[in-house]
Amino acid sequence: MLSAQTLFQEILDNDESYRLFCSIAASGEAQGGWENARIAALVPEGRRELAPRIVRHGADEDKHGRIFNALLKKRGLPPVEVPPETDYTMLLEQQGIGLAHSRLRGEERLTERDIITYLAHSRITEQRASEQMRLLRRHFADHPDIGRAVKMISHDEDNHLAYCHEELLALAREGHGRTIQRIMRECALAEIRVYRDVSLAVMANMGRILGWSRPKAAVLAAGIHAVYAYERLLGWRRMVTLEMPERRNALGSPAVPEHEYA
Repeated sequence: MLSAQTLFQEILDNDESYRLFCSIAASGEAQGGWENARIAALVPEGRRELAPRIVRHGADEDKHGRIFNALLKKRGLPPVEVPPETDYTMLLEQQGIGLAHSRLRGEERLTERDIITYLAHSRITEQRASEQMRLLRRHFADHPDIGRAVKMISHDEDNHLAYCHEELLALAREGHGRTIQRIMRECALAEIRVYRDVSLAVMANMGRILGWSRPKAAVLAAGIHAVYAYERLLGWRRMVTLEMPERRNALGSPAVPEHEYA
């Protein structure tokens, strides 16, 4: 029977598929770390109070990249080059979602609108990250090799999502509510398309490595398309709601180093 647990266990048990999975994850997290570091450096003067929390966000993402690379090293596996069709961050940027990397490589200060765009984009992508890590935590929290990493990263992603909610609600109270909702809706609809495409690409690569039969690959592809159909119809709405999180000021303290996490 196909399930998220059995599927991931199959990926985990094979060195080459595990190598691809960790390499994709490490690359995406490292990219997120760079983006947040540049945004923190370019925050407009009127929003400098945000900079420490953006720095913390980036530090967490960098840490996650190091964790995935450490998981590879633990099994004696070098990282593999990430296939471009599986590069979630790059594909989002190509869709015009978030802040362009060309802008972040410059030295010009960001605008308040840029900060709203950054937070709205993060609200969407952190929803996805939080859900994915909760799924892994549910099935693999006690796994001897990846359990500790899964729990740590899941905790951090929940913090990132809480931070986005809180900051966007503060901006909405300042009168930016309509702009926030419009940007979040645009980001959500683009993200679910990119997530579908990346999921299909990842499964195709995994299928080649693991020798999946055509019927099995077809069932998995159909499942990905079904998820997209649901998200396109209704599911995207969960990504554009804002509510005050239970975790307040979730990024108000320094990042917890991976070796100190219990």
